[in-house]
Parts: sequence; structure tokens; C-alpha cells
Amino acid sequence: MSFMRMLGSAATALALTAGAAFADMPVLKAAVLQYGTVNWELDSIQHNDFDQAHGFELVVQGVAGSSAAQVAFQGGKADVIVSDWLWVARQRAAGKDFVFIPYSRAVGSVMVPEGSTAQSLADLKGQKIGIAGGPLDKSWLILQAYAEQEFGMDLKTETEQVFGAPPLIFKTALNGELAGAINFWHFLAKMEAAGMRPLVTVDEAATALGLDPQTPLLGYVVRGALLRENPELVEGLAAASRDAKDLLMSSEEEWTRLRPRMNAQTDAQFENLKAGFREGIPAAGPVDEAAAAKMLKLMAELGGADLVGTATELPEGLFVQPGS
Repeated sequence: MSFMRMLGSAATALALTAGAAFADMPVLKAAVLQYGTVNWELDSIQHNDFDQAHGFELVVQGVAGSSAAQVAFQGGKADVIVSDWLWVARQRAAGKDFVFIPYSRAVGSVMVPEGSTAQSLADLKGQKIGIAGGPLDKSWLILQAYAEQEFGMDLKTETEQVFGAPPLIFKTALNGELAGAINFWHFLAKMEAAGMRPLVTVDEAATALGLDPQTPLLGYVVRGALLRENPELVEGLAAASRDAKDLLMSSEEEWTRLRPRMNAQTDAQFENLKAGFREGIPAAGPVDEAAAAKMLKLMAELGGADLVGTATELPEGLFVQPGS
């Protein structure tokens, strides 16, 4: 056999071996919002082979909304979704065996127009506030408790609320039709790039209420059975997520690669989105369960069963902790 043919045969064998090894890897199917910011991290995991480095293949399915993701997950069509841990606590309290891997602690703020004279929430009395996420939005609830504590103000009755989808609140705020706006963090980043300014951040409000703003709110949700039966797979997902976060924290080149899918219309939007994502990266290490329990208690008081169901205390086993 000629040298070139031997070389070709060796290369083919190597490719087949690599393909077989890849085929043997367990697959994790993630159902996430088609245009959600989590896609930036998932893209980095796939592009940089962080999934393969940790022994699995990540497959991402884009869905139209969070309810569609939850249906896919609960129906067994997806292994992973992204949600807040309060939803997971509610499901565990109802007997569902779901667990939470921290992903982001990004929260929003109340944004006001560039020319606004407002210096605190008290200055919005009698005015119109736009809120994305509905009456049970966690940021809105925390801000209500903050206004009551700091100013003796019933934010719900002393302002007029306009609830709507994030893009609608974004557009209405930029058009000057709102005195203040509460939106998802990536819309707030674009609003700030357009000249609006934060009046008070949810982090500031949470701190004033004695909550820990470092508690990650959003995370990857998997079934408890997967954690028990294949713990190395769940640990692999958490490790791949951390690898992507480390890269996105340090690499400008990775952000340049991701920019086409970030829907950033200007350089200012791009920079604010990048900064907002980085600011939301939670610290490595275990979640402070005492701090989470305190937040859950407040959310139960403010949102009631409509928000947390029967989860008035932190369910055991909610968080996937390092080494657990």
C-alpha cells in the first residue's frame, strides 16, 4: 500500500473513531426562548466545544415563549430549560422533582426618561409606570416592598401601571409615554444606551430590604432523576456553563463573534448588553440557601399563592450545589 493511501486510511479511521466517540456522548436537549440572552452562553458552549469537553452534546431548541419551554420540559421533549428558582421552588412544593443550576443574577431597574427630574420612586407618585412581565414580576414586587419601607408609599395604588410585553414597554418608554419603566435587563441596557437613566436598581432595593442581591435568580432547570442517575452529566452542564461564563467575562473576541445574534443596533447597545451580561454572572460556588429562603418568604408575602404556590419555605434539594 502506498504511503498516501496509508495516510488516507489512517485519517479516515481517526475520523470514524472520533465520530463514534461523539455519537456515544449523551445528548442534552435545551428548550430556550429563541431570542433569549441565554443563547449567547449556549452558543459559546457549542462553538468552543465546552459540552464535548465535559462529556455531552448540547442541542438547543428555540421556542416562542417560556410556557412553551415548560410544556416541552414537563412533557419530556427537553432535558433543560431556563427559569427562575422561584418557579422551581413552586414546582418542588407541588411534588415535581425539578432542580436548579444557577445561570444569572441579572435583574433590572426602574428607568426614567433622560429629562426626568425624578430622584426617587416617591417622585413617580400619580404617574404612569410601564412593567414587563405582569403584576407578579419579581422586580415589581421587590420595588413595591422597597417603596413601602423607604417612603411609606403604596406603589401599586399611588401610580398607574401599564403592563405589556418587553418590546412594547421598550418602545413606549422611548417614545416618552411613561414616567418610568421596568423591563428585562437586556431591554434596559438598550434603553440606557438611548439616553434613559436608572432611577433605582432592583439590586439597591433588594439590599435595602435585607436581601442578598448576589442570589442568582435565573438558572438551568433539570429533573432530579437526571441528577441522581447521571450526576456527571449535570455536573458537566454546570462546568460547561462556567467555562462559557469565564470566556465571556474575559474575551472581547468572543463577544465580537456573538454580536450578529445580539440584536444590537448601535455600538452603545452592544457595549451595554455585554456589560449587563457580565454583571449578571453569579459567583462560582454554592448558593446561600438562607438568603434564598429570605427572598422566598418575601415573595410569598407579596405575590402569594399565585406566584409561589404552596412554597412558603425553601424546598430541600432545590439547588444543585458544587460537590453535592
